[in-house]
Amino acid sequence: MHGLLVLGCLWLLAAPPVSSIFQRPTGTPAPPHLQYLLEPLHPTVHTQRGATATLPCVLRALPHNYRVKWSKVEPANYRENIIIITNGLYHKNYGPLSPRVRLRHSHRYDASLTITDVTLEDEGRYRCQLVNGLEDESISLTLHLEGIVFPYQPSNGRYKFNYHEAKRACEQQDSRLATYQQLYKAWTEGLDWCNAGWILDGTVHYPIINSREPCGGRLLLPGVRTYGARDKQKDRFDAFCFTSSLQGSQVYFIRGHLNFKEAGQACRNHGAAIAKVGQLYSAWKFSQLDRCDGGWLADGSVRYPITIPRERCGGLPDPGVRSFGFPSKEMRTYGTYCFLRK
Repeated sequence: MHGLLVLGCLWLLAAPPVSSIFQRPTGTPAPPHLQYLLEPLHPTVHTQRGATATLPCVLRALPHNYRVKWSKVEPANYRENIIIITNGLYHKNYGPLSPRVRLRHSHRYDASLTITDVTLEDEGRYRCQLVNGLEDESISLTLHLEGIVFPYQPSNGRYKFNYHEAKRACEQQDSRLATYQQLYKAWTEGLDWCNAGWILDGTVHYPIINSREPCGGRLLLPGVRTYGARDKQKDRFDAFCFTSSLQGSQVYFIRGHLNFKEAGQACRNHGAAIAKVGQLYSAWKFSQLDRCDGGWLADGSVRYPITIPRERCGGLPDPGVRSFGFPSKEMRTYGTYCFLRK
């Protein structure tokens, strides 16, 4: 529901003086356009997947007949989806976040939003809006998950996904399509990939560190190259997926000469599941998983994570998740990587 909720029993409290106890620290005056809302000291809230996060929104005064509306700005369509509306006494939740959100309400001026069991989809920009007739005002906050971007293509080769298939493929690998900001940050951290891929807003890009002939030529400067917005149904590219660490989880290797079916069973025998690509990347990035052994993953690919490059482990000079591609699932050559959530 995207309209404003009409709530009964409005909170009819006289506004206290602006010089209340909720003053900003000395030397940091509130912007003049904010009469009732306090500008947050830290507009970005850092959290982890599976954690509980609170986005601060505190009023300095309580106007008559007001409401506070929380919404999330979705980068895929630039729409604001309402999450919760309150008048101080009553509130109503909306949308898919509804079961996992509540108002902190630690005091009567507190309209902060608490999100439990944070997911990848929760990352992004949020807006806390005071709705008060002609005096509406709002603040914006960003919920940030530390994560990693990885390129992904299916077993049948490059440039096979339309937008919707790319989105689904990332979700199947415990990730989501990356935002442009996430892809750009990954490029600054060394992501170099010559194949173009979809990102969340429906545009197509590829990040280049080392300019070279097959990737736009040597004369083009390094950067995130763009194809712009493409037809989400007809055009086909790879995908850039984003994943993050998950509290209370572990990825580990089981040695053996297993085919794909046996690999899955070996993980289940330990009370785990065969790991997804995003889970292996997360373990490599955040748990420094380093193994020179190729192992099956849930999509039928065989990969191994290297944090300390060495000659006998692929010989490449940089850390990364190496791939053997998608061998025949009947091959009994590899071990398996398992995922366990404790």
